[in-house]
Amino acid sequence: MSELDRVLGGGLVPGAVVLLAGEPGVGKSTLLLEAGALAAASGRVLYVTGEESAAQVRLRADRIGAISDSLYLAAETDFGALLGHVEAVDPVLLIVDSIQTISAAGVDGVPGGVTQVREITAALTALAKQRTLTTVLVGHVTKDGSVAGPRTLEHLVDVVLHFDGDSRGQLRMVRALKNRYGPTDEFGCFELGEFGLTGLPDPSGLFLSERHEPVPGTCVTVTLEGRRPLLAEVQTLVCDTAGDLPPRRVVSGLDSARVGMMLAVLQRRAGLGIGKRDVFAATVGGVRLTEPSVDLAVGLAVASAVADLSVPPDLVAIGEVGLAGEIRRVTGIQRRITEAERMGFRRAIIPAGSGLPPASGAARPRRADGARASHLHVAGPQQWVGSLAVTEVPDMQSAIAAALGRR
Repeated sequence: MSELDRVLGGGLVPGAVVLLAGEPGVGKSTLLLEAGALAAASGRVLYVTGEESAAQVRLRADRIGAISDSLYLAAETDFGALLGHVEAVDPVLLIVDSIQTISAAGVDGVPGGVTQVREITAALTALAKQRTLTTVLVGHVTKDGSVAGPRTLEHLVDVVLHFDGDSRGQLRMVRALKNRYGPTDEFGCFELGEFGLTGLPDPSGLFLSERHEPVPGTCVTVTLEGRRPLLAEVQTLVCDTAGDLPPRRVVSGLDSARVGMMLAVLQRRAGLGIGKRDVFAATVGGVRLTEPSVDLAVGLAVASAVADLSVPPDLVAIGEVGLAGEIRRVTGIQRRITEAERMGFRRAIIPAGSGLPPASGAARPRRADGARASHLHVAGPQQWVGSLAVTEVPDMQSAIAAALGRR
């Protein structure tokens, strides 16, 4: 599984203890069952389930094709019995689904309690180091998305992965929150279907709409998920509030606090009258965008919706917006611009002073009559990076003029 290997830093390390956390129903068991079947090609794998019966897991394995003679399954919640299975099978990979369902007779507390989880995790970690046994533990999460159980649980293990996604959609992402053997700025992307998880090495197209005509209220941005640039579309809708009801602010897939800040900046610094109007903002494809570099795209999408003018469909907007209306520089601007050009975009609006290097040997864009354009690298605030016309803007008003003032 190349996407999982990317997050792990190349694959599972012998003797490493990995904690995989995620919401119920997101596909943790499916991911690990597929990974276990692949790992069974190089040695025995023991999958211990405490949440389902062996028959239920077998049905899932049949459905997704995760069947191997070296993949052993045990439905067990007693820690002593689990150790007995490890001795009998002698696996190279142990998967425990989940750590909260395992209980030890000599430890105080109820199964899933703080004491039980901490002691069992510590014992499995010691076992993994002693036998050089790669161990993967499934963990529950709390309402706010953090790993359930004592904080020491994350300190005991070598790797902490978070598996998330909209349960109503098919997109799933796995991120490393801690990794002693690799980077923590990578993420893997999967599509959950009827026959399991499929890796998506190039997921950018998933988060762009498939319409043919530009529509007011939309703007594309390039966010960085780890070290991977990802194109995503922001959609907004601004309409009059019904009657005397207070205006609504409905957000999906974006940071509601940052969207509220952007609305205040647009009203105060850019003169847009949106105080008494309903504003709806969302992302395409179920992706969640929390990076500050999305601010500019949100602002331009709202301004586009208010003016009923569409942002050019070949334009991307990248930048953080401050309360004074200024556009702040963001990291990785060169990677973002390169990804936008690769995906076919021809214009970009970025913060002033981003320091893009001039494109060496880049071909000048041609006009319709075939003559070369006279503005090669710099024409005021605009420069060419490859085939992408890049406009640097200092503030929100300049960004709105650049996006909506020229066609």
